[in-house]
Amino acid sequence: MDATLASELLTFLAPGGRPDLRGPAAGYLLGLTGTESGRALLAGRPALLEALGALTEAPAPAPTGDAFHALVNLSADPGVHEALLGALPGLLPQLADRTLDPRCRWAGRACAVLANLTREEGPCHRLLDVLWGREREPGPRLPGLLEALCDPAYNPHGPLHYLGPLLSNLTQLPRARAFLLDRDRCVIQRLLPLIQSPDSTVCRGGVVGTLRNCCFEHSHHEWLLGPQVDVLPFLLLPLAGPEEFSEEETERLPVDLQYLPPEKQREPDPDIRKMLIEAIMLLTATKAGRKLVRDQGAYLVLRELHSWEPDPSVRGACEKLIQVLIGDEPGPGLENLLEVTVPPEVEQRLQQLDQREEADRQRESEEKGRRAAPGAAPPAAPEGWVTSAPRGPEEPGRPSGTGTG
Repeated sequence: MDATLASELLTFLAPGGRPDLRGPAAGYLLGLTGTESGRALLAGRPALLEALGALTEAPAPAPTGDAFHALVNLSADPGVHEALLGALPGLLPQLADRTLDPRCRWAGRACAVLANLTREEGPCHRLLDVLWGREREPGPRLPGLLEALCDPAYNPHGPLHYLGPLLSNLTQLPRARAFLLDRDRCVIQRLLPLIQSPDSTVCRGGVVGTLRNCCFEHSHHEWLLGPQVDVLPFLLLPLAGPEEFSEEETERLPVDLQYLPPEKQREPDPDIRKMLIEAIMLLTATKAGRKLVRDQGAYLVLRELHSWEPDPSVRGACEKLIQVLIGDEPGPGLENLLEVTVPPEVEQRLQQLDQREEADRQRESEEKGRRAAPGAAPPAAPEGWVTSAPRGPEEPGRPSGTGTG
């Protein structure tokens, strides 16, 4: 893009510009954001990024929808984050307020931008500072985010599904996990029903990712597994199918998992199933946690899941959890698996074994694909509309790339 074209676009996009030119100019920028080269080009033009930000605040008939659309696409590219936040230093609080405004027509897209930006550690910290405020206790924005997530009718203009992934990203940070795990707030208990939300895979995945990140805090495991929260049945139910158990086995299961109907379906998304297994695995890190998980019949549900599971990666995660549940207890000093120091050479060997297992699963999956009947490829996202739902990290506090959704 030469300087003349950029100058003309800025003229068209300026406040008070002709509506018949402002709309096409915004549409042109939106088209650029649909390609990697176009996003890189805009990243080098901070004045155009500022113009897009101004459009999101402009009154009708400004092309506000196209401007938000473009920001979603730009935020899906981590290479653009620094330029975007540099050109629009007030973007994070602006988007937070738009997301939490129940009258805002574009709250869903504002939330999607935040979800994309918080895939990176720097913006994640900055947004948490915005949501928390300057006081020792969190301000109204962070509790408001949870209110909006738990209320499907919060915004009559449309659901805020990306609040789930946004919260998952935020709980990669210890301060956010501490807020959710505050026993006086009862936040975790409000999130648990959303694990089974039928409305959105994106929201379910975000909530499960949030719970998985919170399970890294092993000091809360007994509380999470105890009667005040009773998290395990909520994690196991999406993994359970319609299989029948003997009377003796049924009595070992939590009440909510007994005598499930023949039409009971498992969670359809393999990434979410894997995160549920990972959350339970984290809860078995301590001796007390392993006992509580065993005593609630988790092995029975996992045994049937392993027989049914079609995804090699999920099946591998299931096998590891089963090994923990049926294996011998670790020796003295090794009871808390999250605090065990693994020598570098052992860690390297374990990583190599994991890579080999993953390669074997990939080959198995490819062989099944070759044997399967040919079918249509999954639909591609339309150019100019890129939305990336983030997932949690390998370790909390280290935001990573895109995942479920």
